[in-house]
Amino acid sequence: MAQFVVEFEYNVDRAGREHLHPAHTDYLRALTDSGVLLLGGPLQDTNGGLLVYEAEDRDALQRILDAEPYVTGGIVRRTRIRQWAPGKGAWVAGQSRTAAA
Repeated sequence: MAQFVVEFEYNVDRAGREHLHPAHTDYLRALTDSGVLLLGGPLQDTNGGLLVYEAEDRDALQRILDAEPYVTGGIVRRTRIRQWAPGKGAWVAGQSRTAAA
């Protein structure tokens, strides 16, 4: 499995996203429950969000992103995707401690 950092930039403000927000939240909850969405939330300094996914590969991630209600609803201006290999930090150390227990 590979990890990806995804940044969404929206073409509408928060009020313009409200009609899609319940579907967006439900979708992210389902991805979280299935272990695909590792972390996500709004960026405070821009009109966008940052999410960390785990998927089989880039194609599998693209299918996940294509089904995102904000994407299907046409309110995502830009998507930036970067494959990521986390290796340091408290979260990684916590995972190692959990795995060793």
